[in-house]
Amino acid sequence: MGIGDCFENINLPPCIWFEGGDKRNAYASIISGFLFFVGWWIIIDAASVYPGTVVAGYHMCGVVGTLSLIMINSVSNAQMRGDAYEGGCLGPRGAKVWLFVGFVMGFASVIASCGILFANFAGKKNAHYWPGVGLFLQNVFIFIASLIFKFGRSEDIWT
Repeated sequence: MGIGDCFENINLPPCIWFEGGDKRNAYASIISGFLFFVGWWIIIDAASVYPGTVVAGYHMCGVVGTLSLIMINSVSNAQMRGDAYEGGCLGPRGAKVWLFVGFVMGFASVIASCGILFANFAGKKNAHYWPGVGLFLQNVFIFIASLIFKFGRSEDIWT
């Protein structure tokens, strides 16, 4: 009798919400939403624990990252292929440009938050590092959430 044989007769009740076919879209949405939430929660924590260290302009990185998430995930894969998008002035090419601009905004928010971290928080004596690290983590989590939601789905939810 091996170790694997010990667990043969254990039956766990199925979770009603996740039973059935392919749940890749549900998992991608849950993980993406959780990362987005954690990103904003981190910066809210940093701003509340160390008031005055997170300047109002620093929040623009998170706002731009959030707009990037919306832009990236508003373009479906069918629109990228040209299957479901024939209207507008640019068609599939416009959808690709919109997606590219969304990715550029996401990268820019991560790079800007990294620049703020190193310019204003790292290497300063008697400075608190957590607001800068929190700002950077916020934007990294938002960007990862947008990637998981865009590329983690097996098919488009909206079509």
